[in-house]
Amino acid sequence: MTQYGFHFDGTRCTGCKTCVLACKDKNNLPSEINYRNVQEYGGGTWTADAAGCWSHDTFTYHVSVACNHCEFPVCLGKCPQGAIQKDDETGRVWFDPEKCIGCGTCAMACPYGAPKVDKEQMKSVKCDMCIDRVAEGKQPICVEACPLRALDFGDIDELRATYGDLAEIAPLPAASETTPCLVITAPAAAKPAGDASGTVVNENEIC
Repeated sequence: MTQYGFHFDGTRCTGCKTCVLACKDKNNLPSEINYRNVQEYGGGTWTADAAGCWSHDTFTYHVSVACNHCEFPVCLGKCPQGAIQKDDETGRVWFDPEKCIGCGTCAMACPYGAPKVDKEQMKSVKCDMCIDRVAEGKQPICVEACPLRALDFGDIDELRATYGDLAEIAPLPAASETTPCLVITAPAAAKPAGDASGTVVNENEIC
């Protein structure tokens, strides 16, 4: 079995959301559904000293995240219909549309917010790691589209050997919750998972 996963390089990402748009275009997604999201996390304050000189500890950075096809996906265990499966050959977490009733339990359970309920179909939908492209030896469309090469994809063991094993920064949850197949190269201003000093802004806006 090969467990595929993603690498995100926060030192390269500018928050342009090209990955989001490429995914929406390939999958013909409605405006209200994204399989990949770019979150902007920022915070900090400005303070003045007695002499009137200002200093700050402000920060901001972006995180691009989709379904992480986790090694221990909580969505799979929570689905009341048994509609979620993990593929033995690729590690892909996928939905069986014949079993899915669109109840949204998976969406509520996933700490990454990856599954979405398509209200027109009344089925849950999410990133499938572009398995059709992967089968042809291509990269997922989000990886191929990124103009800054902030995304990579491949065997998760090889990605970890190349980029390290960091899989959590704020505003993402602790990796221990699901063991995501994700490797992160943290931006310089990155805060640890669980940090509450910042806020998420513009997560789903596409300018």
